[in-house]
Amino acid sequence: MTMNVNGLTMKNDLNRIYITGGGGYVGAMLVPRLLDEGCMVTVLDLMMYGEDVLKPHPRLTTVKGDIRDVELLKRTIAGHDAAIHLACISNDPSFDLSPELGKSINLDAFRPLVEVSKKAGVKRFIYASSSSVYGVKSESNVHEDMTLEPLTDYSKFKADCEKILAEYQSPDFTTVTIRPATVCGYSPRQRLDVVVNILTNLAFHKREITVFGGKQLRPNIHIADMVECYVALLNAPKEAIAGEIFNAGDENKSVLELAETVKAAIGDDVRLIATPTNDNRSYHISSKKIARKLGFAAKHTIREAVEDLKRAFEAGLLPDSLQDERYFNIKRMQSLKLK
Repeated sequence: MTMNVNGLTMKNDLNRIYITGGGGYVGAMLVPRLLDEGCMVTVLDLMMYGEDVLKPHPRLTTVKGDIRDVELLKRTIAGHDAAIHLACISNDPSFDLSPELGKSINLDAFRPLVEVSKKAGVKRFIYASSSSVYGVKSESNVHEDMTLEPLTDYSKFKADCEKILAEYQSPDFTTVTIRPATVCGYSPRQRLDVVVNILTNLAFHKREITVFGGKQLRPNIHIADMVECYVALLNAPKEAIAGEIFNAGDENKSVLELAETVKAAIGDDVRLIATPTNDNRSYHISSKKIARKLGFAAKHTIREAVEDLKRAFEAGLLPDSLQDERYFNIKRMQSLKLK
């Protein structure tokens, strides 16, 4: 990124950033990255996973609130150059826990958020969708022009929001959608309910991993690369991203390969136990478009993500990691009785 002498101007003059869900898994890494670049950042988040996730900073404003509160959006979005929409009920199991809640946050709140952003003068709106919108494909390289076949309400609503966002693309309101692979690695707001992180947690503490099936492909991306992806979308010229959709992934490995990567990083004493499964969903995405158009390519490996988590466990940064509900979306939502 480029900055002026005051340290407050990124490329495209998008230096005041509004982030929904900025206290979440990716947000907790993205916010400090943008602050380091001199941005002014406002985070809107329920802060369900702890208010200490984001450290105080003179250019950071944290608003504890709900994206479904339209009046709150109107009061807080004005004055920002760009919005990054991360907030959602993430992953299928969490969504299935309360379908009505999932719909109200992941779908119903989306159009009002986009409308408020556009009316407030936001210049660029970045939406975090999901690579799960493709469903199960037999092709080896699933790209952005393929038809969407979402299998769950979570992924269906992600796809619906992509269509809604496309309606608002205009010369003064640049919209772009990113479809990330599953994110992995360490964050101050840790998730231990996504595949690589699950396997690493079990391997480190139980010295045993159970692999259900094993041949299913699971695309993953290191959390540091995911952060840089958002930076790339902020810095890209608008003509390169206006109305566009990009996949963001790195390694399309099978579940068994992921487990073997974890074992190699954690220790030879870790046991791998294979068991049959009737869940044969297999996902594999191509990230050639974002590399071609924006020059973005992942630089970190799954092995690095595992090693980062290992160091966090060893340093005591993730206490009680097998039980503490802060690391598991479903447990936290059940505990707080979110409505």
